[in-house]
Amino acid sequence: MCLIAGGIGEGLRDRFVRMILAGKHRGEDSFGVWTDTGVFKSEDFSRVAEIPDGRVGLIQCRLAMTGSLGYTQPFYNDLALVHNGEIYNHPHLREYLEEKGASFETDVDSEVILRLIEHLLGEGLSVEAAVRKAMLMLEGDYAVAFSDGERIYLFRDPVGIRPLYYSPRGFFASERKVLWAIGEEAIPVEPGELVVISRRGVERRKVFTLTELRRATLTPEGAKRALLNVLEHAVRVRVGKRTGVLFSGGLDSALIALLASRYSDVVLYTAGAEGSPDLEWARKASELLGLPLREYVFDLDDVREAVPRVIFAIEEPNAMNLAIGIPLYFATRLAGGEGCRLLLSGQGADELFGGYAKYLRDPALMERDLLEMGERNLARDDKIAMLNSVEGRVPFLDLAVVSVALGTPVSAKIENGVRKAILRKTAGELGLPREIVEREKKAAQYGSHAQKLLEKLAKRENLTLSGYAQKAFREVFKRE
Repeated sequence: MCLIAGGIGEGLRDRFVRMILAGKHRGEDSFGVWTDTGVFKSEDFSRVAEIPDGRVGLIQCRLAMTGSLGYTQPFYNDLALVHNGEIYNHPHLREYLEEKGASFETDVDSEVILRLIEHLLGEGLSVEAAVRKAMLMLEGDYAVAFSDGERIYLFRDPVGIRPLYYSPRGFFASERKVLWAIGEEAIPVEPGELVVISRRGVERRKVFTLTELRRATLTPEGAKRALLNVLEHAVRVRVGKRTGVLFSGGLDSALIALLASRYSDVVLYTAGAEGSPDLEWARKASELLGLPLREYVFDLDDVREAVPRVIFAIEEPNAMNLAIGIPLYFATRLAGGEGCRLLLSGQGADELFGGYAKYLRDPALMERDLLEMGERNLARDDKIAMLNSVEGRVPFLDLAVVSVALGTPVSAKIENGVRKAILRKTAGELGLPREIVEREKKAAQYGSHAQKLLEKLAKRENLTLSGYAQKAFREVFKRE
């Protein structure tokens, strides 16, 4: 996990220095810069002024998670590349590419992306076709930038798990605030989109969409069997030796915790106000699962102090995302403080399997929400977690799981008014206790009481919650 950034223009050094300093919270282990005039890498951020100048360049600030802990991007040869995220099938792709004649400098998963693109371009594919094929071959969460020295190419995974933004004037970064630091506008790179930056401007091309993963419609029983296989795999490839789980005691996070505990030492992390349903259920569910629970119990003063930090992370005056972000902030801060850098999340299950009440009225909203959740939900979660040097991983959004969900009939997702019916049946077969399987959970902002406490703070200032979020945004970023 890290910051990636860069751009095209005259005299880049001063702007790159500001970008590194504005984004170093995403990766404080080291930084690296490649430009068309040179390369500079260091673990000492006081040396940032020594980076090379140039007219095109890429930046990384690294939070070391996978591969050689001492290696800092960018990778560079004929192409230069930076990557934020994780590639879970990189050992298999490495073996495949070595059979095709590729050689590797490191064991870092990011290098596999570079060698794969080089290989696909060497087969005569256009950049657009190579990126599309790479998206089909890469199993992971990623935001990528690579350059041939004249242009910069940007793309994200088809779900949009890792954030990436560009400006019309030719710069890009993992977070909006990094572009704002140099006076640039920030526009999201859409999931499955290729953005090409050149001296002529910016071009956008959609190369892949999630709906292409829909196969033939499965029978309810066939969907359940497929889900049993793909979900267990999705969890297994995402765990580490020690794995945290963002835990509310609900179906989604409990199922992830149960599966993760088969492959890793698992610790559950939760946050809520005392007496909140999520906190009470997390305690009960952790006992049922026999897994250790670490909890942060927040009060009104805690929330008041956290608001500027959460607004800084989410980069928008959105009251709902602020309320959802409060328990996520405290849980990831607790995990990060204990040295747990990897947290699994149950994010995505509601959109895939019909978890929200609105889907009872209009099931078609599931697909729309899935396609829009990259910027609506996932970017928020990523940026809050990275503020605390924690990487969130989302097994439900593995492309194989998404494919099964898209092929599952709505009648199996919502059955006689029961939402996520097929997921509940699957969880039961996997051994999740019945009390957890049958629990109906409130949304995080309500279940944690974060919304209630924020409304109290807003009322004290004679503001609506929306007005309170807007005021906090203006104070943090000095902008409307």
